[in-house]
Amino acid sequence: MAEIDNLIQQRKQKLEELRKMGVDPYPHSFSTTHNINQVRTRYGNLKAEEKTRETVTLAGRILSLRRMGKASFADIKDETGKLQIYIREDVLGEGNYEIFRKLDIGDFVGVTGRVFSTKTGELSIQVENILLLAKSLRPLPEKWHGLRDIETRYRQRYMDLVVNEEVKGVFLTRSLIIKAIRKFLDNSGFLEVETPMMQSIVGGAAAKPFLTYHQALDMELYLRISPELFLKRLVVGGMEKVYEVNRNFRNEGISTRHNPEFTMLELYQAYSDYNGMMELCEKMIIFISQEVLGKDELLYQNNKISLGKVPWERLSLQALLKENTGLDLAKIDSLTEMRKAADRLKVKYEKDSPKHKILDHIFGEYVQKKLIQPTFVLDYPVDFSPLAKTKKENPRLAERFELFIGGEELANAYSELNDPIEQRKRMEAQVRERDVSAGKEVKIDEDYLRALEYGMPPCGGLGLGVDRLVMVFVNSNSIRDVILFPQMRKEVE
Repeated sequence: MAEIDNLIQQRKQKLEELRKMGVDPYPHSFSTTHNINQVRTRYGNLKAEEKTRETVTLAGRILSLRRMGKASFADIKDETGKLQIYIREDVLGEGNYEIFRKLDIGDFVGVTGRVFSTKTGELSIQVENILLLAKSLRPLPEKWHGLRDIETRYRQRYMDLVVNEEVKGVFLTRSLIIKAIRKFLDNSGFLEVETPMMQSIVGGAAAKPFLTYHQALDMELYLRISPELFLKRLVVGGMEKVYEVNRNFRNEGISTRHNPEFTMLELYQAYSDYNGMMELCEKMIIFISQEVLGKDELLYQNNKISLGKVPWERLSLQALLKENTGLDLAKIDSLTEMRKAADRLKVKYEKDSPKHKILDHIFGEYVQKKLIQPTFVLDYPVDFSPLAKTKKENPRLAERFELFIGGEELANAYSELNDPIEQRKRMEAQVRERDVSAGKEVKIDEDYLRALEYGMPPCGGLGLGVDRLVMVFVNSNSIRDVILFPQMRKEVE
């Protein structure tokens, strides 16, 4: 730390010297004619020692400096790439070259000059004018590798992006995936909408909410755990195909698979069901893969995954559990029996975990990681799925599926329950359970029930975890790698 503090002090001294020389170290703006990629594209065919007649103007951060008396080389980087610049005192002028001597790695500069190719064929710019655009007071890290720096990388993502080029590629891919989602749904006749992120009643999922307070309205509000009930209100209102790429908040644990703030795609389609959602889900993810990667095959955690082999496998939850654990889910009617099953299988769970959470732990321990190729796991117990329709042939089960790819859970979908009387019964059953995190009784969303009483058509609904989808596409085993600023514990000072 003493060494870094000393370097910072040296740079601050240079900053003051530059100001005394009449240099504004933080000008308001700078106009460019090209970015680095455009320079490389346009002039990449120059022969060794060939130079252009016209000049170009571009800007970037200095990544390296090689000073050699009255001539120097540097590498600058913008968002499109890296390029060498060549600075000579006899071209720049003595005064400007003296200013250049006070520049450091990390500084942002704007340069104007002629493009040329060196004797070794490296494309470069002979600088005729250089302008300091932002003085960097803190030195860039020389090395940024290994697990020892993983927490610092997440906390200081700005430096992670500067030093690790592959990290930027992850977030470019993320952006392309979200664009592809929108493109597919827009082309399929869906309407993108926005629903409230602050809600007076928790609903749409079984999760612990964040509680906040609105001063002017003098009321408690929750950050949403799901947009589901609001999106289905829109289906009632006649919007037959709606979707939202939304931020959700769940006051639960942090892990390589969970962040308290995360991104979901949620969509609803009138006159469809969970079979329609399976077909749509297949088509959408294959479209995304073709759009973003140009192929329908992925490599995730050393597993080659084929998305193009449709229909994807469809397997019963009951059958998978029976095959891998010997557990007969149909015979487990109580929380006590679910705990006994988990204890027998040596699966850990929290004391206050409800039945569905314990089942998730059992499934995760014995089944999930075996589901490498795209697989729909079908037909969950109805008491785990309070917003889903039951199967006609077996009312103990709900028409619900979860999608797994590469051993990761990516999506959840239902044939949506649209019977207001049955929905009220299930919500009343939920009310008997307490929201431990907020210390509040779970409330019935009477307005949602009122909406259902006006009539909602048959409907299929799908929720897709965008963060996890990105994980699979970029072959990352941690959700923190695909969220620009993941939630972290307090930094130890």
